[in-house]
Amino acid sequence: MIESSRVKELLVQMQNKCVLVVGDIMLDKYVVGNVERISPEAPVPVVHVQKEYSRPGGAANVALNIQALGGNGILSGIMGRDSAGDDMLALLTKDDISVESVVSGDIKTIVKTRVIAERQQIVRVDREDIPEEMQSMIPELCNEIDEVMSKVDGVIIEDYGKGCITQKVINTILAAANKAGVPVGLDPKDNHDLDISGITIATPNYKEACAAAGVRSEMLNNAPETDAHLLEIGTILQERWNTELLVITLGAYGMYLLAKDSAPVVIPTLAMEVFDVSGAGDTVIATAVLALAGGATHEEAASLANIAAGIVVGKLGTAPCLVSEILENI
Repeated sequence: MIESSRVKELLVQMQNKCVLVVGDIMLDKYVVGNVERISPEAPVPVVHVQKEYSRPGGAANVALNIQALGGNGILSGIMGRDSAGDDMLALLTKDDISVESVVSGDIKTIVKTRVIAERQQIVRVDREDIPEEMQSMIPELCNEIDEVMSKVDGVIIEDYGKGCITQKVINTILAAANKAGVPVGLDPKDNHDLDISGITIATPNYKEACAAAGVRSEMLNNAPETDAHLLEIGTILQERWNTELLVITLGAYGMYLLAKDSAPVVIPTLAMEVFDVSGAGDTVIATAVLALAGGATHEEAASLANIAAGIVVGKLGTAPCLVSEILENI
């Protein structure tokens, strides 16, 4: 485990580090209320709405996490010229997140609406275009990435499989980041055919790691550090992705770390109570890359990310982790 004195030191070193977040930008809407009866029309709960609000989601939530930890988040991605896009820009501006590298076009801004009652999500409603709709804007996005790279200390690729992250975008990021000498983190989803060789750190969850490795998901044993199935998955992904550090998040089992030429390391979870895991992966990649930009070792970056993830799963909805909360928890 990382020492509390080292955590404090890293939190200071992370301040004002600039991280570029490239990926699928979404607007998360929340409809919150109470349930007191079942509808007579169908066997579904009737939600009496108490409040509604919106937050930056997807890649925008990662940038928000960077900002909350004291870094400077620059967001790059594709949004629509619509009311949801206007709402998103207003939220990002309020949170001081740079949108200079965001490309806007004639598509729908991705919106996820979650209906929540009694602190539990009942249903989610998604609005989005098919990924092919934004492909004409990819060259402009790559130009924006090239122009901003000289300003940043790290890059995060946030792939939700919505069409923003293509091979051309990956190639642009890796070439520019290699030239600038900055770490690149990837939060992967379903684009298993992308060549991401040379990524500094990748943070799939267990299900995503199994899918990417082409290996059937099995129930983990109580000692993941000796789990042969998990080692097989990690080895396949290390060879395929050529990452300096692979971090597979295991939920209640913590994190499984696999670095080049090193034995696996398991970091136990620090979550005290779990209300909502949405956005936890965003917090992990944001904290890890910002820590690397601040001079952390691989294991220190993962340990700090583990602390932050344990905090955010105790919150409702996608919400960032604050420096003050980390200090309280260590």
